[in-house]
Amino acid sequence: MTPPVLSVDALSVRLNMAGETVDLLHDLTFSLHKGETLAVVGESGAGKSMLTRVLAQQLPDNMQVSHGAVYFKGENLLALPAKQQRQITGREITYIPQEPMVALNPVMTIGQQFSEYLQHLGMNKKRRHAETLTALEDVGLQDGASLLKRYPHQLSGGQCQRIMIALAFISQPALVICDEATTALDAVNQNRVLSLIRRCQKKYDTAVLFITHDISLAASLSEQVMVMYAGELMEFGLSNSVLNNPRHPYTQALMQSRPAITGPWQPLIPLQGHMPGGSELQQLKGCRFQSRCRFAGEDCTNRIQPRLLDDDSHLVRCLITPSDEYHPSSPDEEDTFSEHYALGLLGTSEPFLRAENISKDYISGRFARRSRKRALKDVSFTLAPGEFVAVVGESGSGKSTLAHTLMGLEKKHGGQIYLHDKALGHSESEWRRRIGCIQMVFQNPNSALNPARTTASLMTQPMEYRRFLPSERRQRAQALAHAVGLNKKLLPCLPQDLSGGQRQRVNIGRSLCDIPQLLIADEIVSGLDVSVQAQILNLLLRLRREFKISLLLISHDLAVVRYLCSRVLVMHQGEIVESGPPQQVFSSPQHPYTKTLVNASRSAEGLEPVQ
Repeated sequence: MTPPVLSVDALSVRLNMAGETVDLLHDLTFSLHKGETLAVVGESGAGKSMLTRVLAQQLPDNMQVSHGAVYFKGENLLALPAKQQRQITGREITYIPQEPMVALNPVMTIGQQFSEYLQHLGMNKKRRHAETLTALEDVGLQDGASLLKRYPHQLSGGQCQRIMIALAFISQPALVICDEATTALDAVNQNRVLSLIRRCQKKYDTAVLFITHDISLAASLSEQVMVMYAGELMEFGLSNSVLNNPRHPYTQALMQSRPAITGPWQPLIPLQGHMPGGSELQQLKGCRFQSRCRFAGEDCTNRIQPRLLDDDSHLVRCLITPSDEYHPSSPDEEDTFSEHYALGLLGTSEPFLRAENISKDYISGRFARRSRKRALKDVSFTLAPGEFVAVVGESGSGKSTLAHTLMGLEKKHGGQIYLHDKALGHSESEWRRRIGCIQMVFQNPNSALNPARTTASLMTQPMEYRRFLPSERRQRAQALAHAVGLNKKLLPCLPQDLSGGQRQRVNIGRSLCDIPQLLIADEIVSGLDVSVQAQILNLLLRLRREFKISLLLISHDLAVVRYLCSRVLVMHQGEIVESGPPQQVFSSPQHPYTKTLVNASRSAEGLEPVQ
């Protein structure tokens, strides 16, 4: 057997804080061979991105490798001189980031960025141009000569993502690291990106390290899966084995927290508690998962080493016997929601909101070059009290434009919106007075949260306009933090001190502070860990049961839609092309576009392989 491209041996990374130390990565061991794909799965804080920082030699000053080695093609990367490390990580180890618009230089054209990179590799000008055009063709960008003259802001997000893939593979690297490269993409575009990565990987026989929090996506793309928790390897094995018969309680908990696009409807079982941080890791003894594990016992306080199971290809860091098969446990009574509610089989009632023939145009250019693009085309639907309706479609289909139009953030150019059977007028004062019963959760929490406010202040912001005591606001903030799965220790923190997922939880909690009649959620759980996602979805079901709250969910995740909503509207190029109960629409789609969406979602869930 050929030696591995990458071999990590007993790797530990130590954090120095306040004169004390703690291992953020502990005893990590794995290998990756030429042409293989290894998916690294885990929640935020599991140590996935920390691993990529070690490989890229980008650890901050207060962290260092305390033990172990990282072998690349047989050489220990950590022992090489800094100059040689940079040469390897720039040429033979490359990187595809999560946000291509941030990674690309905004003041350089695409051609200049390719040329600068290839110049460092020693290519002359003529060869640089030819290699760039070939790389762009490999990722499906045919008009390469025109693209090279443009700046990143002049391209779509999908085009920028393809350019990052082309940059990663243009040097024919031995190893490509994909760090959440498809997070927050819709199923269609996600499938396209994964297919491009797979195609380039086959062409150059490259090893791929795929970082993700989505275990189903990991199984659809990779041959092997490594599950991490709090800096330790919990489970390692073949993708099908880990997905269909997970052996570690943490992997089982991840599987029980994710909704499915097929099969019988089952209540999600959220993983309680939170990932231990630096100071908490310092106090832990034994298994780092024990505080959240339903099987934890006295022996778990001892240091547990990974062990091979009977097939010699499945590695688990747990004391549970190999004969213990995976059987999803029944949820507690308080977490069980009647299928009557889950499937949305509500009684007929008068619509709370009614939209009739909503149209919206975007106008660009001036004078003779002025052009009009129709973003919404005669969109009509109703929403009853307590009804959960989803709007699905790929990016650019008009989903968010519809949500913004309903909120009055975008001006409609045709049609009418009714609340409680009364038409919304055109004056801003009347709109604000009538729209007060509706709250919206925006997709990007970074721009939605005031950076100068604490978490507690943000979540209780609606209480500022009424006479509440400070103690009442503190109690409400704690209740909301618990409801959205946020550690209460983070309530005094500013948004800049929170992770992306934590900021989204604050965003959701604020919208629920004063229980609205209608919640418009634009990609409300996009990019969240599955355990947090399950908490949010079950919270919304509970709010519907207790307060008969209505929900208009903007989403690209069909599994989430199927779990949560009683009706789905499929949008394509600004039009509703199909609607009905999710079970019916997803099991027997009629419109060609709906069929494309469903097939792409099945691939992302591991039901069909990525080609």
